[in-house]
Amino acid sequence: MCIFFITFVGFLCAHRCSRTLVQRICIMKIALIGYGKMGRMIESVALSRGHEIVCVIDPLTSPQTFDSPAFRSADVAIEFTRPEAAEQNVRAALAQGVPVVSGTTGWDVEGLKATLNTQRSTLNELPGVIWSSNYSIGVNILFAVNKYLAQLLHNTGGYQPSITEVHHIHKLDAPSGTAKTLAENISPTLFSKEGDNTRLNGECVGNVPITSIREGEVPGIHEVRWESEADILTLRHEAKSRQGFALGAVLAAEWLRGKTGWHSMNEVLGLEGLKV
Repeated sequence: MCIFFITFVGFLCAHRCSRTLVQRICIMKIALIGYGKMGRMIESVALSRGHEIVCVIDPLTSPQTFDSPAFRSADVAIEFTRPEAAEQNVRAALAQGVPVVSGTTGWDVEGLKATLNTQRSTLNELPGVIWSSNYSIGVNILFAVNKYLAQLLHNTGGYQPSITEVHHIHKLDAPSGTAKTLAENISPTLFSKEGDNTRLNGECVGNVPITSIREGEVPGIHEVRWESEADILTLRHEAKSRQGFALGAVLAAEWLRGKTGWHSMNEVLGLEGLKV
């Protein structure tokens, strides 16, 4: 078995990423939408970077509302809630003119994007929006490596991919949004024939099988396995805590300030169009 550690890609893309990550921090006013474990971790990271939390929207812990001077004073809102509430939360924030960084998975993000594009002549007229299935810097590098490896193995042939993801027992969606993104980046490369069945809500995306495991308080483990008759190649990312996700979300908020339209973590980290 051969294990690929994704660290090496940092050297390949450092010239792009470093300019984004070390840029001078402008102090921001941040609204939090959702104040669970992730919301509290984001608050801690944001405060440590000198930002101010001006509003907390959470039906269980705060009486504050979207339609308030406090919320409208925010430079950006960061949303980590539940799948059934995410779309309404993003819409409510945009309606108040506040850009949104959303990290909730398990809902129809593309459906909202299409609806917003229909309602306005262009998405660029909207306050800025970033949605990502995972805000960890390491995971976003994993996405880039996985996509590149899929292209290499498509040319080589003989390898079958599969994905395993492990999370804590409180996680609501399965497979995880991160596992779906990994599979979607493989699918167009290896399974482009007509008739392929892409099932985003099941255990298979584009014929890439996904195994979901829920146990204990595991922050998140994702493993992509490529197996041939001769050998096995494995990409693996293991989160130590939620802090990496929170830091990535705050970095995204810092990058999004003052921008309009829909954006991605590839843009935040300087990975857009990167060729390794």
